[in-house]
Amino acid sequence: MKMMYQPPALVQKLFPEFIWHSTTKKILVTFDDGPNPSSTGKILETLKEENIQALFFCVGNNLSRYPQLAKLIVAENHLLGNHTYNHTIVTKLGKDAFAQEIISTNHEVEAVAGSLPKYFRPPRGRFSFHLARALKDYTMKNVMWSLLPYDYKNDLKVVKFAVKNYLTKNAIVVLHDSDKSAPIICDAIKYLADEARSNNFQFGTPEECLS
Repeated sequence: MKMMYQPPALVQKLFPEFIWHSTTKKILVTFDDGPNPSSTGKILETLKEENIQALFFCVGNNLSRYPQLAKLIVAENHLLGNHTYNHTIVTKLGKDAFAQEIISTNHEVEAVAGSLPKYFRPPRGRFSFHLARALKDYTMKNVMWSLLPYDYKNDLKVVKFAVKNYLTKNAIVVLHDSDKSAPIICDAIKYLADEARSNNFQFGTPEECLS
């Protein structure tokens, strides 16, 4: 199967209310699926070394299981976002089931961070017009991405190819806080940082990049 490192332009045009790129000329780094005992700690250490602030789209069930890891994310000045409670494909959910996924995860985020999340990302990037309408009820913005390096395939060569060829100065990069990406995630972050700086690109905070 051909890898799609960037979302199709047509899809971006159909959903202009979603955020596909950083709103400033700075790169936003995001992580999906955490927190996770095998990856969160090493991700935080590497982000600190590279002086990068990130947005972690967390699964509510994982927040419930690993609250101390979530607190570490917040303590390191990173931001938590909503990635549903069960990592459910939202296009398969009715309105009430979708609401429960959102509300339950918001509760877990608030318990850890002290405030409700401002940002949502659908698992596997699957969404619909129904999702776009439903999110308005929760005053959350749907943050997609402009670069998917497939770190979860556990192949650093693929990550390097994607970053080398598709990284832009206003990219939103999606990486993963998961068992699958854990073996290469630190090297992936370091390569991303090196490549960005070699192009004189800057990293931004979630607040800067999503304003």
